[in-house]
Amino acid sequence: MIYHLFQYLESLGLDFPGLGLINYLTFRAMMAAVTAVLVAMLVGKRIIRLLQRKQIGETVRDLGLADQLQKKGTPTMGGVIIILSILSGVLLWCDLTNIYIILLIISTLWCGALGFADDYIKVFKHKKEGMSEKGKLLGQIVLGLIVGLAVWWSPNIVVREKVAVPETVERSLENDITVTSGQYVQDDVVKSTKTTIPFVKNHEFDYRWLSPVKGVWGWYAKWAIYVLMIVLVITACSNGTNLTDGLDGLAAGTSAIVGVVLGIIAWLGGNLIDSDFLNIMYIPGSGEMAIFMSAFVGALIGFLWYNSFPAQVFMGDTGSLTIGGIIGVSAVLMRKELLIPLLCGVFFAESLSVLLQRIWFKITKKRYGQGHRIWSMTPLHHHYQDKKAPEGPVFFPKPVPAQHEAKITVRFWIVGIILAVSTLALLKIR
Repeated sequence: MIYHLFQYLESLGLDFPGLGLINYLTFRAMMAAVTAVLVAMLVGKRIIRLLQRKQIGETVRDLGLADQLQKKGTPTMGGVIIILSILSGVLLWCDLTNIYIILLIISTLWCGALGFADDYIKVFKHKKEGMSEKGKLLGQIVLGLIVGLAVWWSPNIVVREKVAVPETVERSLENDITVTSGQYVQDDVVKSTKTTIPFVKNHEFDYRWLSPVKGVWGWYAKWAIYVLMIVLVITACSNGTNLTDGLDGLAAGTSAIVGVVLGIIAWLGGNLIDSDFLNIMYIPGSGEMAIFMSAFVGALIGFLWYNSFPAQVFMGDTGSLTIGGIIGVSAVLMRKELLIPLLCGVFFAESLSVLLQRIWFKITKKRYGQGHRIWSMTPLHHHYQDKKAPEGPVFFPKPVPAQHEAKITVRFWIVGIILAVSTLALLKIR
């Protein structure tokens, strides 16, 4: 709103100190981050008190973890703080007519509503499982389809490619004969199914290469493949963040690290000069997402004020599904979804640990009559905690001595920072 107000004042011909600052992405990004931090810290305490008065506390299952039952009754649904903080920074400092910002706002509200419904069922309906897995998955798939179809059909979501064009020059001024002489490179704004891929010279992969047909049907096939990939990425990111939310500050801190990298990538990809220098895909208008990601990081830092060990509030599915949805959607819109396994390596490892554990347990139970485990407990962060020994053989027994959850959280943050730096380095490694 402040951005649009300043734009309106500038259109009236008014001029006063600081008016031109609103045109700089860096200034608005910093202000969005500061706004989100302040809103999270100021509103957070009031929301926590409200949750306590309404007795909206965490329902804790006895998983055999030493410190788990102590968290019973801690206010949950604190993701509301994150959502309000993000939207405060975005609505004040972003260009609200930008298609990328519109899609990210829709994603924030959509995933927030999905997570809120899940938490509501857990807290007020007293169903520990919350929303059914099929219902939650359906909501994530629908969001993926909305974003995917917008990428497909919106005329404002384009990339700028370098296209070889025949160059004609005059051979003779007397007879006015022209001939084709070589080629020159011209920038062309196009709808594209290309995305960024690491370790190759041009950093680009086109989903049309996966199309089994060519021609008109090939055009539809490549976009269908791209939309399905978008659905898969958004669903995976949302669930991965949800699984990581198990220790105080773990999901919020790790997501803030990821948000910083995505903000840098958005700023570089939306800048013609920097994208050309780094030889990465230039996406007109995508630089505005750097402001959104700044608000995202600011909101998470502000939330950590209350969520760091010992947590005064948990984000619940309201927060974790929202965070994962934002990360997935922003990565897709920046054409960086294939970097997600590295950038979000912590989330990827957490999700993979749960998946492998379930598969191995079912296979061994069918073969030996008793289920075996790979880790003593999943998601992976619980493996390092003090807990009672599980039934049946464990391939990787619990570490001795067990680690305090604050130490586990910080070490996961360190791993996240290493992965984040590695992701940025890939922009120049080819």
